Amino acid sequence: MRIAIPLLLAALAPQAAPHRIPASEANQGVAAGAHFVYAISNHEIGKYDKHTGKRVRHWEGDPAHFRHMNSCSLIGRELVCAASNYPDVPQHSLVEYFDADTLRHKRTVALGDFPGSLTVLTRHGASWWAIFANYDDRGGVPGRDHRATLLVELDGKFREKRRFTFPDAVLARFAPKSCSGGSWKGGLLYVTGHDRPELYALRIPAKGDVLELVATYAIPTDGQAIDWDPAEPATLWSIERKAREMVGTPLSLNPGSGSPGSR
Repeated sequence: MRIAIPLLLAALAPQAAPHRIPASEANQGVAAGAHFVYAISNHEIGKYDKHTGKRVRHWEGDPAHFRHMNSCSLIGRELVCAASNYPDVPQHSLVEYFDADTLRHKRTVALGDFPGSLTVLTRHGASWWAIFANYDDRGGVPGRDHRATLLVELDGKFREKRRFTFPDAVLARFAPKSCSGGSWKGGLLYVTGHDRPELYALRIPAKGDVLELVATYAIPTDGQAIDWDPAEPATLWSIERKAREMVGTPLSLNPGSGSPGSR
């Protein structure tokens, strides 16, 4: 039985509507830079001018290697992408590095034995933060379901430092899939599921290993990978998968603009 959590619409910034950019590659998620946004698919990346919507670069890889790229983050001059062999099992996770200017693929790093498929990898502080998805259905493994989804803090060499589980209320909204997107802002990790138009603000607990749900916000797109805009910090980039669009939404995340979570 799924647990219902109350939702309130996050307030849109005054006189600002979502900015939509058509992108054929917008199937898994989006990454944002100061001047460009990147549409992510299983084995394709499109680089688009944020303001004109024009595609300026395109990359396509061999599907035999690039089985399932789920999300990417712009780290310096590199696009660092979370990838896996989903839906195959046993689950294997990879980190793919690209030149953010040219989209040239630079290298692949195979991660160790982590329980799940890597869907999110981003930097915050001195650490990498990785989310390993687990599923009830396709791509899942016996003995684990969506409740086994994990956030793992890693050092610079991708060695585990500590791990966290998600609160029950958020896990219930992930079911039967898992977490597809995550991006840090103001000390909170904002995550999305696979197909609900919802954004969950999570805090690292002072004690224990269960993330704290701070608030839930409604967003105009259905899950998948997300990224906060570094040049316009109030803008959240997400994708509308069916329409193949990247969507930049100005959001107000002031206290009271979303429903509070369990503390």
